[in-house]
Amino acid sequence: MSLLTGNSHSLSEEEIDEYSDGTVKLRNSNIELMDQDILYHLALGSESHDLQEMFGEVKFVCMGGTPKRMENFAHFIMDEIGYKLPAGTQLQDISAYSYRYSMYKVGPVLCVSHGMGTPSVSILMHEMIKLMYHAKCMDPIFIRIGTCGGIGVEGGTVIITEDALDGQLRNSHEFTILGETVHRPAKLDKKLARELKSLASSDDPYDTIIGKTLCTNDFYEGQGRLDGAFCEFSESDKMTYLEKLRDHGVVNIEMESTIFAALTHHAGIKAAVVCVALLNRLNGDQVNAPKEVMHEWQQRPQILVSRYIRKVLAQHGQLKSLFGHQGSIKSPRRFKLVQQESQAHE
Repeated sequence: MSLLTGNSHSLSEEEIDEYSDGTVKLRNSNIELMDQDILYHLALGSESHDLQEMFGEVKFVCMGGTPKRMENFAHFIMDEIGYKLPAGTQLQDISAYSYRYSMYKVGPVLCVSHGMGTPSVSILMHEMIKLMYHAKCMDPIFIRIGTCGGIGVEGGTVIITEDALDGQLRNSHEFTILGETVHRPAKLDKKLARELKSLASSDDPYDTIIGKTLCTNDFYEGQGRLDGAFCEFSESDKMTYLEKLRDHGVVNIEMESTIFAALTHHAGIKAAVVCVALLNRLNGDQVNAPKEVMHEWQQRPQILVSRYIRKVLAQHGQLKSLFGHQGSIKSPRRFKLVQQESQAHE
């Protein structure tokens, strides 16, 4: 029986129950038949590395677009949760040999760059979900930390996604699998969104809001920009479209939320998206804020996410000095093979 029905598919009660033990399950029986599962784009392998030893304690997977942003977040969260590295060591990019994504582990927090756009995020998400499975992580929470364009909200506003919508305002992500169209619900955890919103402080010199997010396939025409290499619509057309989005409850536009939401939901993983607006698109298309202002704005969603991580760790009595393991090699020969495969795999 084909699974490619072309229809949206939501998790049934029976399917949700299979995740009740807290572990991540894969919807792919082929993985268990493989001699080794090589996570090409992370430079990791199920037999070359002791993934449970390396990542078994992970509770939070925080993702953002650029390697530098996630390296900065790794250092920030290390201070926030009181994580201590062994003397004479420093944070290392675990996926350095992949030359594609960057990954830093800070105790129970994994900080990973996902690149730009849905294809890049899709590749990473498949391998991150498999990593959680191989590592036997319990109840991991995925949070995307990013930037966006606001719709009727000013630059610097922190936006928590309530619903992720595609270019046709559907709360789903469209896949083409074996030539057939498949829609998967792009559902995020609304309770998690509310928890994050509750951690906004009245002392914060900016607003934190919850709303719908539009996820587009590109930065220019797909977002109604007038400043791309091509533009075959008028400014009036653009403004009519943006006002339509606002009337539909859309408060921001980015390029990753539907794939992030669809794959975490399909895997039964609790997830949220927290972004900062870099401009109000009703006022223009180009980001003109000074570099130092942009830097401070990009820290705002990181601060909110760190408050949530601190709260959860404190509730479980885990907010204390933590000593982590940066690497565990089970097989040097397979480790070298994974490095070679990752470098060669384009």
